[in-house]
Amino acid sequence: MIPLAVIAAVAENGVIGKDNRLLWRLKADLRRFRELTWGKPMIMGRRTFESIGKPLPGRETIVLTRDPEFSATGVHRVTEWGEARLVAERLAELAGAPWIPVVGGAEIYALALPEAELIYLTEVHARPDGDVVFPPLNRAEFREVRATHHLAGPDDDHAFTFRDFVRI
Repeated sequence: MIPLAVIAAVAENGVIGKDNRLLWRLKADLRRFRELTWGKPMIMGRRTFESIGKPLPGRETIVLTRDPEFSATGVHRVTEWGEARLVAERLAELAGAPWIPVVGGAEIYALALPEAELIYLTEVHARPDGDVVFPPLNRAEFREVRATHHLAGPDDDHAFTFRDFVRI
């Protein structure tokens, strides 16, 4: 089985979004997201896909949704977590991907966390008001292998820390 990797940007108060959009501009995080996901099949929920607006180049997109009316060109639509895993496994094998990124939203993260072997977390040093929060993460199940701190700047609205974890 190819490992799952949760990739998320989370504010200090757990918020990950509001009104189906990100609450910060972090160019460095977008670069990291691209580097982490490039050439790999990504699993995401319908609302996350709609917030992005299109399939991202260089990656296969698997959209998990309960909406029977949802369709989008260039994506793999699935209706169950197990199906998402099977499609992602097949695509990852074809691409030679070492792991499968899970990129949101909150419900999809909640499904993935019990199975995730890796977590690539961007801890945003802010406490914005939001309507979507990251599910509880039991850090005792993971070992932090890297932390890189960054200051706010012209391309980054807030200070942030990249934290990488592996399951113990």
